[in-house]
Amino acid sequence: MQGIRGFLSSRVRIRGLVAPRLRRSTRRAQVRNGRSLGWEKVALCYATILGIPTILYYYLRLSGSELLPLHAVVASFYLLTALMIIAETTLALCRRFAGPTTLPRSRAEALAQLLKGVLGWRGARLPDTERPLPRSTLIVVAFLPNEQDIIIETLEHALNWIRRPRDGLEVILAYNTPIHLPVERELDELRERHPNLRLLRVEGSESKAENLNAALEIVTGEITGILDADHLPRPDCLERAWRWLESDYDVVQGRSIIRNFDTNLETRCIGVEFECMYGVSHPARSLLVDTGIFGGSNGFWRTEVLREIRFDPGMMTEDIDASMRALLRGYRIVADRSIVSTELAACDFRSFWFQRKRWAQGWLEVSLKHQRGVWRSRHLGLRQKLYWTYLLGFRELYPLVSLQVFPIVFSLLFYQGFMPWFAHWYLWISAVVTLLSGPYQTAVAARNAVTGLRARDAVGYAFFVLPYVMLKHMVWVVALYDHLLRNTDWVVTRRQISEDLRLKAEKNGLLSDLQRVCNAVRNGGHSRLRRQRAAAR
Repeated sequence: MQGIRGFLSSRVRIRGLVAPRLRRSTRRAQVRNGRSLGWEKVALCYATILGIPTILYYYLRLSGSELLPLHAVVASFYLLTALMIIAETTLALCRRFAGPTTLPRSRAEALAQLLKGVLGWRGARLPDTERPLPRSTLIVVAFLPNEQDIIIETLEHALNWIRRPRDGLEVILAYNTPIHLPVERELDELRERHPNLRLLRVEGSESKAENLNAALEIVTGEITGILDADHLPRPDCLERAWRWLESDYDVVQGRSIIRNFDTNLETRCIGVEFECMYGVSHPARSLLVDTGIFGGSNGFWRTEVLREIRFDPGMMTEDIDASMRALLRGYRIVADRSIVSTELAACDFRSFWFQRKRWAQGWLEVSLKHQRGVWRSRHLGLRQKLYWTYLLGFRELYPLVSLQVFPIVFSLLFYQGFMPWFAHWYLWISAVVTLLSGPYQTAVAARNAVTGLRARDAVGYAFFVLPYVMLKHMVWVVALYDHLLRNTDWVVTRRQISEDLRLKAEKNGLLSDLQRVCNAVRNGGHSRLRRQRAAAR
């Protein structure tokens, strides 16, 4: 959630109080209008990554060089990734959730539980907590020019539907906005009706991380949940999270599902992808090596741990960076797919492109920053170190190496004029396993889906998963290009402005300001430029 540079002052206001000036970790930059997707960068990157290797491999073939070892390396990357997907998916067939132990209802179920226990696949089922749920805080983070049309619904849901602890539930809206908006009057009225709602306008903020850090100064709960402005968690989210937090875990990551699933083809694709991610990969990660990731929303922390870790505004994915710093300090993260929250997916390709480019560039930053620390850590076991190497270093190499299959095939076509049907057995096995892993993961994700996936959507995604992965590789290539050029611009994931909101703005004489800000969000890039730590180096 980003503020527009140049409009904001430098204080935090809450109910008339003034907090100290925010510490800056980035430098201000003007919003740039007319932001394009950067197809020229895509063409340049692919000409470099695919075109040059194709020419090189072609001339190696002409010289009589054997390229089978190169084939085998590329195939091994595909095979290892596919085997990890299959392993995670198989583990995800076991449930891991915070709930009481239940007795088997049949002999078959008892035998299945026994077999899972012998194989080490049984999901952990925690007993009832010894302490009641303590006082809790929910921080809702928003950039209001972009999310003013949905923020009231989110807050009313949190205030009215989430079950409260005996000692109370505190809801903090930490937001930034370059201008006063009509929705702020509605927020004041909502606060009057709900004394446990605190409105924190973080002036001077340029990031979600700064909004969160400001909110941490006033949090009073023993546990703190973090929600993006479009998240609607289920009523029992705090109770389920507390079972883990009382049982020696420090962070609990819940499950996100897409509630605007049926909007268009893009949202349906993202919806199935999220079921694969939050319903399969994340819980399997906890089962496999007892580790996890805080995904930025629908996550619950021990407040004392969160205050120690905080968020780095200089990172493009401050949530993943915070996860790594927590793990390297010995804190434990678990994923519980029964803690469900719904969110809104990007509805147009442009928003999808910039969102995924930021994710890709942010993961690259985190990998470069923390990979060495993973192997030096005294708090991670060998299996965890290997797995995090797979998630960080290997994950960043995979798109670059996997794309080499195209130069290899193109050079062979130029050299022989056709593609041979017979190849080394290892190449065929890796190809078959890779092609099967995606549909297998999708099938299990559909089985574990909270709301149920239509068969046509699951089948369509299973067949579409390979080109979809290649599209994400294209995004990664551009993210790498931008990172090498130290281009850290990014664009807010855009929300639609409703007609009702336009009428309210026009009635209050703020329509021109609203349109100006929303157009800036729509067309502008938000820059996180030079980091202070980079300058120090």
